[in-house]
Amino acid sequence: MGNQKKKIKVLIVDDSAVVRQTLKSILESDPEIEVIGHAQDPFVAATKMKTMVPDVITLDVEMPRMDGITFLQKIMTQHPIPVVMCSTLTTAGSDTALMAMEYGAIEIITKPKMGTKQFLEESRIRICDAVKAAALSNVKKLSYKRNSAIHTPNKVSPKLTADAVLPPPSRTNRAMSHTTQKIILVGASTGGTEALRIFLEALPQDAPGVVIVQHMPEEFTKAFAARLNNLCRVTVKEAENNDSVVVGQALIAPGNKHTLLKSSGSRYYVEVKDGPLVGRHRPSVDVLFRSAARYGGKNCVGIIMTGMGDDGARGIKEMHDAGATNIAQDEQSCIVFGMPKEAIKLGGIDIIKPLEKIAGEALKLCS
Repeated sequence: MGNQKKKIKVLIVDDSAVVRQTLKSILESDPEIEVIGHAQDPFVAATKMKTMVPDVITLDVEMPRMDGITFLQKIMTQHPIPVVMCSTLTTAGSDTALMAMEYGAIEIITKPKMGTKQFLEESRIRICDAVKAAALSNVKKLSYKRNSAIHTPNKVSPKLTADAVLPPPSRTNRAMSHTTQKIILVGASTGGTEALRIFLEALPQDAPGVVIVQHMPEEFTKAFAARLNNLCRVTVKEAENNDSVVVGQALIAPGNKHTLLKSSGSRYYVEVKDGPLVGRHRPSVDVLFRSAARYGGKNCVGIIMTGMGDDGARGIKEMHDAGATNIAQDEQSCIVFGMPKEAIKLGGIDIIKPLEKIAGEALKLCS
């Protein structure tokens, strides 16, 4: 046993026996994860937690006796443990799940359902990665000590790169842009919903156009954009194919679709398309950043925020090589310092800033 890595201990809380069983088999298909218990509601979960402490809890949004949000608030105030919200793909479900993120939940996953082999495999990757990201996260009230003690995830099955969606920028297809309009491109994952709120709330009404990839299931990005739109001076919307990138508007890549920056004459717009998982993600930050390197070049400012893994690191280096200036969120303000760390390591970053200073820095670079 000696040097064997400690498994991530998970408690599943869901009122459906079928969902509990399905989640258990999905999670236990990963050698790094162990399901130590399951409960049909928060009362049963609370009793179990008196004798065992999970590393991560997966929590159903809607349950009888006590809903997921109320239980989440209790966990966060009494005994902070990383929580992954498990929601159905309904509008009400996505609103509640987003509220849960504001109360301290780390990730959102959608309830596993039957589908094609490819769908099930992608669903398995997403669910296991969400639990691993949560285990690595620095939950607000957790001490930093615990964060440093948790392992980094194993190298996993070969990951597709952005080549799967768009060939790399060559000298000949480098941004032949007919405009000096500045654009801000942002990539984020675990902890990104709150980081993006802080960033976007700091932007003035006339901020340069922004295009964002936040790893999130489909259906949630629309609710997320609507929520931010109510809080921010810029307009925030879920990106649709062919939307123009314009001053005073932020476009959020829809869940389960890749989003690319394109240009036509002096107009920048987005292409929203299907494609394989890239770096285990769809949308992928690498795909957005590569397209920015190719079509935006020095007109772009790239920002990479909190998140597990390395999505965006290669793409932001390509942006850097094409003349963009790039910012990474610093370790202290990240929930998970994975993506920024990898981007810094590859040499694609010019400036490292705490979260609350990123908007000001980006605006300075655009002026």
